[in-house]
Amino acid sequence: MSIVEKFVTMDYGPAPEDPREAVAWLDKHHRRFGHFINGVWQSPFEAKYFDTTDPSTGEKLSEVAQGSAQDIDAAVKSARHALPQWQSLTPHARARYLYALARQIQKHSRRLAVLETLDNGKPIRESRDIDIPLVARHFYHHAGWAQLLAQEFPGQESCGVAGQIIPWNFPLLMLAWKIAPALATGNPVVLKPAEYTPLTALAFAEICQEIDLPAGVVNIVTGDGTTGEALVAHPDVDKIAFTGSTEVGRAIRKATASSHKKLSLELGGKSPFIIFEDADLDSAVEGLVDGIWFNQGQVCCAGSRLLMQESIAEPLIAKICDRMNTLRVGPPLDKSIDIGAIIARVQLDRIQRLVDQGVAEGATCWQPSIPIPSRGLYFPPTLLSNVHPTSVVAQQEIFGPVLAAMTFRTPSEAVELANNTVYGLAACVWSESINVSLHIASQLKAGVVWVNCTNLFDASCGFGGYRESGYGREGGREGLLEYLEPSWFKHAPQLHPRPLAIDQPPQQIPESAADSSTPPIDRTVKLFIAGKQARPDSGYSTPVHAADGRLLGEAPLGNRKDIRNAVEAARKATAWPKSTAHTRAQVLYYIAENLSQRREQIAQRLSDVVGKQQAESEVTASIERIFTYAAWADKYEGAIHNPPFRNVTLAMQEPIGTIGILCPQEAPLLGFISTVMPAIAVGNTTVAIPSELYPLITADLYQLFETSDLPAGTVNIVTGRPHELLKTLAEHDDVDALWCFADAATCASAKSLSIGNLKQVFTNEGRHIDWFNPHPSAARFFLQHATQIKNIWVPYGE
Repeated sequence: MSIVEKFVTMDYGPAPEDPREAVAWLDKHHRRFGHFINGVWQSPFEAKYFDTTDPSTGEKLSEVAQGSAQDIDAAVKSARHALPQWQSLTPHARARYLYALARQIQKHSRRLAVLETLDNGKPIRESRDIDIPLVARHFYHHAGWAQLLAQEFPGQESCGVAGQIIPWNFPLLMLAWKIAPALATGNPVVLKPAEYTPLTALAFAEICQEIDLPAGVVNIVTGDGTTGEALVAHPDVDKIAFTGSTEVGRAIRKATASSHKKLSLELGGKSPFIIFEDADLDSAVEGLVDGIWFNQGQVCCAGSRLLMQESIAEPLIAKICDRMNTLRVGPPLDKSIDIGAIIARVQLDRIQRLVDQGVAEGATCWQPSIPIPSRGLYFPPTLLSNVHPTSVVAQQEIFGPVLAAMTFRTPSEAVELANNTVYGLAACVWSESINVSLHIASQLKAGVVWVNCTNLFDASCGFGGYRESGYGREGGREGLLEYLEPSWFKHAPQLHPRPLAIDQPPQQIPESAADSSTPPIDRTVKLFIAGKQARPDSGYSTPVHAADGRLLGEAPLGNRKDIRNAVEAARKATAWPKSTAHTRAQVLYYIAENLSQRREQIAQRLSDVVGKQQAESEVTASIERIFTYAAWADKYEGAIHNPPFRNVTLAMQEPIGTIGILCPQEAPLLGFISTVMPAIAVGNTTVAIPSELYPLITADLYQLFETSDLPAGTVNIVTGRPHELLKTLAEHDDVDALWCFADAATCASAKSLSIGNLKQVFTNEGRHIDWFNPHPSAARFFLQHATQIKNIWVPYGE
């Protein structure tokens, strides 16, 4: 046999990793673990344990404590007790603790990697070369943020005690994503690792002891879903961070709706992998292998939907099949293995069930003829072609090594198919044309877009989703904001709504007003939808009274059909989001100019309800507020990150879409301007419900917008009963975010009513906001909630 023949016929031999150090660590703990609370190991309150097993063999690894509500309570009390001390440390002191964690993780990196593979079933190459180095990177990076926190985030303070729940697919990395920013910003944590994979979290607890981290700053309570429920429900937890399924995310949203807990959710995905005809197909196939078969496809951002241009579909599928035939499935501690074990039997069964359903719906299933171990939980790499866009395998997250392939003809069709799910976590675009790549990336509804690369992560770059993939970000500057709140907002007093004049006894109308021989002309007020005045569908109106009880007029009583029409108009108003920031700024300046021209007339009418002094102050402050957001319109920009790869990452500030706004009652004009203007300044369209105290302000507002070149549909105004209209806005699937500025009960309703579609909800948490004297950081605070960051990764070099 020639050398060439030997080279071609070479196969990989076994290259097993030695697990002795990890096994010795388990034995040192007698393979039984309690909870880590207040810096020490504690037995579970109910003395219950459960087994953890190696999914590649089914062998028992250890017994782990089952956390109860009492265990969670002890952990939260420990964190609460540690809060003042941790917050009082200097930024440098906190930075040194995070640095120490990073160094200690590096010292134990190989043992942690083996332990992760034993517990999770992922290939040792991935644990060793990707997961653990990124864990250390996160603690290093956030040590830097801890050092710089005071000067980079002035006027911000920690949320308090953070409750964190992480999944089983990246156990230690998800811990780092949660704990590092929380500690850097002064939040002690109570973390619940996944039931299947708690071991590296417990190893991290030991590392906390090794560096003498103050007791109570990190608490780790193991257990199943009931343990997580107890953590979410605990009244002394100020912040909940969750990574996991969309279904559990909804349950958490429901459980926290009536509380003031800050919430961030990183949920499921069904990410598109788009390949254009000019792409380097060999590189794209290698990217695809990483995109869908990395970690057995058990990745929330896995490129599980292949969208390929029709002209290259046949040769591309052939290349993919050839490459699949070279993949190796087997024991994850073997260094030459590509695909390891599925986490649990229930997950393996679910993967098979969804594949069978996809085939039943018309897909063609192809699997390579490669050896699959008979022992353990394994599923072969699978390609489903001829998939219909509405098929279950194109719409539901399979969370396994299954690729669903579809074709497209034009770039616009590719975007339409890519966005044709309820998710929006990540996407990949492969094209040799940077123009095509960035044009497509800008249109994708995804929090992360990789251009000619896939599955790149770094602590400097935020990660998180759009739509039902959750909200909030982890990593980067934006990830820190999830654990911070403006001091002026956090400590604002509770709001006590001002009673409507209709609820007060009417006063005697002055005789001079009653003696007029000429009756006044009725001032008809309508709704404002699609740039036009519109009569309410209900045909009803509601009376509006002055502060002294006089009838000022009647406002239209909008209903769910009016909201539907307003949302439809907002969705059609595509000119505004596509306009340049400079153009938006000019329109806002024009609105301020026109308001200034009408200031006396508007203030005079408004004074009947709020008094002359407040009315004049509202108009003056509104003009200034519009100028503020006009100024920010072309200055609230993104950033360019420099991760430690041959990449740049473009962090783009994007509008959320259509925002429904329940405006504050206490300041009818200024409250409307202060909430609607930041939303439209960055390119959103809005459906606003004005103050119930004085809905007649609508007539002044639509005259203002009609004369200021604001495109039709950008701002839509529907008056009526706020609670009824709020329900329709919250439940409407085409409303992307909901803002509610009202009493605590109404804010809780806004959160509860929007659980079904998991839209972003921004409320004042029932707190009183001084609209006349906002904190200097208020503008950024509102703009932060009006945008979502999309990170676009662009490689460079050969």
